[in-house]
Amino acid sequence: MARLRAADYDDKRNALLQVAARLFARDGFDRTSISGIAEAADVSKALLYHYYASKDALLFDIIHEHLLDLVSQVEAADDSNLAPEEHLQTLIATVLFAYRDADTMHKVQINELDKLAEGQQRVIRALERKLVGIVARALARLNPSLEGQGGALLKPITMSLFGILNWSYLWFRDDKPIGRDAYAQLVTRLFVDGAARLTPAAIGERAMATARRLDRP
Repeated sequence: MARLRAADYDDKRNALLQVAARLFARDGFDRTSISGIAEAADVSKALLYHYYASKDALLFDIIHEHLLDLVSQVEAADDSNLAPEEHLQTLIATVLFAYRDADTMHKVQINELDKLAEGQQRVIRALERKLVGIVARALARLNPSLEGQGGALLKPITMSLFGILNWSYLWFRDDKPIGRDAYAQLVTRLFVDGAARLTPAAIGERAMATARRLDRP
């Protein structure tokens, strides 16, 4: 007969993930030991190994669960019945608020993803692509021409937006004058005003003009 899980199994596992995420974010994956995680979580190594066979398994679950939760929240907020600008702002705010209580897990995702095995990275990349795809479609609603030429502009614009959002944890603090809702409006305004005016042709002309200027002696 299979052994039944304790009623608090998931709570204990989640507590271990939180401790491990904090240590990985602070000290790095390579410099964090199983012994250190067990000590910080106030459990024995034997109990830790009951939940996770290795540091690698802990790392995968930290990133995987963080992204599963993020994608779930963004999917729930993805409402194409909203006006394009409101649609984008809702998605941006959702991402920012999802990061609020997951800064350590988010930092681990950014800094330690390459430590995972190739198969595990494929699982994570698939979730990242799903998230990026939702936001890209919202940006395209602002300016359908961004999808021209195989999405030549849509991808870099989308990734630029995530560049702003993904690194906000380094400086953003909720006790400052601008809150997450206001910051979401600010970021939305930047991209609405910019993306709405972009065309592949305009970017090409500007790039060529810049290249000509740089080529002058």
